[in-house]
Amino acid sequence: MSMQKTVINTRLFVSSLVITSLLGGCASTPKVDEKDPWQGWNRGAQGFNDGLDKNIVKPVAKGYETVTPKFVNDGITNFFSNLKDIGVFVNDFLQLKMSQGGMDAGRFLINTTAGVAGFVDVAKMVDLPKHNEDFGQTLGFWGVPTGNYLVVPFLGPSSPREVVGAVGDALLNPLTYTFAFAGSGAAVSAINAGARTVEVVDTRADLMPTEKILDEASVDRYDFIKNSYQQRREHLVHDGNVPEEDDLQLEDESATDGAATAKANAATAATNKGKPGFAPVTNNSKHLLELSAPVKK
Repeated sequence: MSMQKTVINTRLFVSSLVITSLLGGCASTPKVDEKDPWQGWNRGAQGFNDGLDKNIVKPVAKGYETVTPKFVNDGITNFFSNLKDIGVFVNDFLQLKMSQGGMDAGRFLINTTAGVAGFVDVAKMVDLPKHNEDFGQTLGFWGVPTGNYLVVPFLGPSSPREVVGAVGDALLNPLTYTFAFAGSGAAVSAINAGARTVEVVDTRADLMPTEKILDEASVDRYDFIKNSYQQRREHLVHDGNVPEEDDLQLEDESATDGAATAKANAATAATNKGKPGFAPVTNNSKHLLELSAPVKK
């Protein structure tokens, strides 16, 4: 009887150790943010993109901006913008915006002909405004949900819907098909890669003025970029008329980040009490609905 009791006690002791270990493991597992379940991956991808930008893209863009005359820089920007107008007017029609689609198609034709392949924005001179439509917005127009926030290496802020949209936009870009118009695949691939590189560098150079806002306006760079991106995409998909429930959700997330910012400000203020030149950091992500290259005059 004594031996049996000892065996039972031993089993109970081992079982209690196993249960305690399992409970401890569950307790130590970090909770997943339901509103941002891919945050771990996203922060890592953003860190990779930031490092790539800091060490390669930004220095090249600065050099490009320094050596390129303004009229050449403007012409290159206009050229790539004109190519994207093909996708703009196609997505206009896919979103049943017939009048706007006709305007954007006319814009492309005018700039391609009178504007010397788009290097000169002649359409702007005749009061044809430029619109911003893409396949991601078209998917949103037809009710495709955006999905979770996703940071894509090399590409930046996105979502599953916007990744599919980026593929659609690529299919509407003539540079995607340049290999079909020449016999030497290697030569055309090199030209295509060079064009893509110039486009990336030119776009990055145009974004220099907005970088200071991004770097100085938030405590958590990740949350700031996420909120700005999501708000801007919702704004574009709904043409500025964001449904109330979506707007409230974005406001709630922004307010949560704002509370974290306020808490960080309070701690910093206590540390810097009495020091001259201290100013609290504010969460201005709500005001960056148009976080894009400034309009050139």
